[in-house]
Amino acid sequence: MTSIIFAVAANTKPTALADFQKAAAKFNSIVTIPIFETTTNEVAATVAKTIADGNAALDNIGKLTAAQINFTNTFIALDDVNFLIGRTADRLSLIEQTSTNADVRDAATDAIKKISEWSVGLDYREDVYRALKTFAETKPSLAGEDKKLLDDTLRDYRRAGLDLPKDQRDTVEKLRKELTALETDFENNVTKAHAELNFSKAELAGVPEEFLSQQGIKTGADEYTLKPNITFHYIMVEDNAKLEATRRRMMTAQCNLARGANIPLLQKILVLRDTIATKLGYASYADYATETRMVKNAATAISFLQNLKTGLQPKYDAELKEFRDLKIAETGDTNTIVNAWDWRYYANQLKKTKYNVDAEQLRVYFPYQNVLNGMFAIYQRIFGLKFERVEAPYKWIGDLQLYTVSDAKTGEPMGLFYLDMFPRDGKYNHFAQFGIIEGKLLPDGKYQRPVCCLVCNFPPPQPDKPSLLSHDEVETIFHEFGHAMHTILTRAKYSRFSGTSVPQDFVEAPSQMLENWPWDKKVLDSFAADYRDPKKKIPAEVLAQLKTARFATEATRYRRQLSFGLMDLTLHTQIHATNADDVVPLSNKILSDVSFPVVPDTAFVAYFGHIIGYGAGYYGYAWADAIAADMATSFENSPDGFFDKVTGMRMRNEIYAVGDSRDINISIERFLGRPRSLEPFLKRIGVKTANAPSR
Repeated sequence: MTSIIFAVAANTKPTALADFQKAAAKFNSIVTIPIFETTTNEVAATVAKTIADGNAALDNIGKLTAAQINFTNTFIALDDVNFLIGRTADRLSLIEQTSTNADVRDAATDAIKKISEWSVGLDYREDVYRALKTFAETKPSLAGEDKKLLDDTLRDYRRAGLDLPKDQRDTVEKLRKELTALETDFENNVTKAHAELNFSKAELAGVPEEFLSQQGIKTGADEYTLKPNITFHYIMVEDNAKLEATRRRMMTAQCNLARGANIPLLQKILVLRDTIATKLGYASYADYATETRMVKNAATAISFLQNLKTGLQPKYDAELKEFRDLKIAETGDTNTIVNAWDWRYYANQLKKTKYNVDAEQLRVYFPYQNVLNGMFAIYQRIFGLKFERVEAPYKWIGDLQLYTVSDAKTGEPMGLFYLDMFPRDGKYNHFAQFGIIEGKLLPDGKYQRPVCCLVCNFPPPQPDKPSLLSHDEVETIFHEFGHAMHTILTRAKYSRFSGTSVPQDFVEAPSQMLENWPWDKKVLDSFAADYRDPKKKIPAEVLAQLKTARFATEATRYRRQLSFGLMDLTLHTQIHATNADDVVPLSNKILSDVSFPVVPDTAFVAYFGHIIGYGAGYYGYAWADAIAADMATSFENSPDGFFDKVTGMRMRNEIYAVGDSRDINISIERFLGRPRSLEPFLKRIGVKTANAPSR
């Protein structure tokens, strides 16, 4: 299986991409190669043209007479405009986060602000709203995705305040425009945030030599420079450094990244969000944000997380006792406590001492390219696909890769994905899938196939060895590529419903489900092997111990996740214009109450990028995780397990293809073949049924 994928990956003939585009025409679809702006002038010109084209299209809708209006020239035409704008905004967002030119990144930031402000104004075009409302008042006989487009669009106008008196509506518009600019700045500050910490070899005792010997880390005779903004640097120290002072210093630095720039911004953002929600008639921004999600309101989201917190308490207490016992044994201090900068280290020590699992020693089984090829083989099999590497017409970095995705049975082109997988200065510093072109049925009847990019920060290859991933990082790549599948395999007619444009508290579920694959022995044996001796596979007993060790610290890991979700919801229900200065103390209090007390004099919330894109929505990771655990049982109970093609195709057709074109609850039940259940999730995280959270 792996050798086949290596052969496919090696095919980079120049004609392959053109052939792929030609093949799309046979299926009445289009594959578009993105044209990326490479200068500040190009960025500015793109924004100007996009907005001008958008205004012209809106003018066409706005000048329609009652006799002229129909579904196509109103609601579908508006989706066309949003697709046009979104295509530019998505591409510029990727440029902002990946360009190697700082001036171009800054220009993209400014461009996104302009587009975002313009997009807010789109909601307040009274002539456009009049045309759409006039058509809706004809009580058209619509069904399925068409009816959902009409209903959801009208709901959007209501949520923008179009039913308010004009003076109030104008105020909301002004506030929303202010908000978008601040949000863009906050996210950009997170990406730009960096720090360099110098340590001696003694201070890094316990950190693997293989890591310390990497290029750029050893910067002096006895000096090692680490960056807390690079995820694998941070985790390597927190997991392995024996000196508590070293772990604390690394955590302190990360928790203060972007503090000076982002705390004032966040105070303004939270106040603006609260003010907007209040003016629109909602009790809080959290209620406003959750209205369109599965959870429906803030109280349900908070209750869900609080109940999970309570349910995890017995296991959490037991885990903390084990960590403390290990710390006492190591330090000799019977009065010691386990701090925020300790838990990763002692969780790792517990795996080593009690379960005989050394996560760092497992890296040799996960050379990056083998993991990538093995994952490709699995996803091609279960989703009925074929991936082929082609030469990218434009590369913003030398090692950028581009792949085509087609249906294995029919040859139908499905889309394209780029891979930008290793860290560098100025690049987005976490792991994400970026949409570039969304799927959509175009006005000429052809279907625009999607394009996306994985932007990750895995350990880079070294002169004497390949990039070696941890097991956690293998989970991450399976997760993020799941988002790419969700984007590419869409068949939704309208861009607002295609790909990952599903309720935010569901969007992570399909990818969280795919995190189960790297825990299966058959899956791992298909690609995981010691790069020094490919005959050596991960022993079954080691994987069994790894699973046991995972469960042994699951309550601690999950309480940390819950602390983020409750912090997010608390800020979006309790911060108002009168108490904006409480942002840091309140966020630190919630984090400390739910998980470990925060590092003194830090402001983690300033570096918590999810508070922008996932504002009042971080609870969705836990909500979606519950769905994901249930969905995974469909594969676990199938004839071929995690390689099952029938279940995979059901996933492709009932979840990926439809996106948000129907109620997501229907899609989940059609995939499962039954109503969903919380039991698999509660069992996995160690919550007894008696303590089950309500849904």
